[in-house]
Amino acid sequence: MARVLLVDDDKDIRELFSLELSEQGHEVISAASCRDLIKRIEISQAELVVLGMKRSDRAGMEMLNEIRSYCSDLPVIIWTAYDSYKFPSGTIAADYRVVKSYDLTKLKTMIQSALEAKDRILHRVVA
Repeated sequence: MARVLLVDDDKDIRELFSLELSEQGHEVISAASCRDLIKRIEISQAELVVLGMKRSDRAGMEMLNEIRSYCSDLPVIIWTAYDSYKFPSGTIAADYRVVKSYDLTKLKTMIQSALEAKDRILHRVVA
């Protein structure tokens, strides 16, 4: 399975997420903030990032742009509690957007889709 880096300020969300995805065979690395995120990506060799975002989260937006500058092919899922929130144009750099919920079904589906899409791209490049 994959190494997934979750960034979210809610400890309960991080623990639930880690438990559920670990049960599916993923290795979950979590962080409470965007601070030193690029280092965490490098050290953990994350294959996907789930970035918790709040309304007007400048740190999250800056980090999304930094992730894209550092490694443009790393899948990024924005995970937010605001289903009616109109994302700023800067979030177009994210591959997916999911509304935060304690039911992680949709998030799991997006993670699987992102990993499969990444695999398809890698196979095309190698072939």
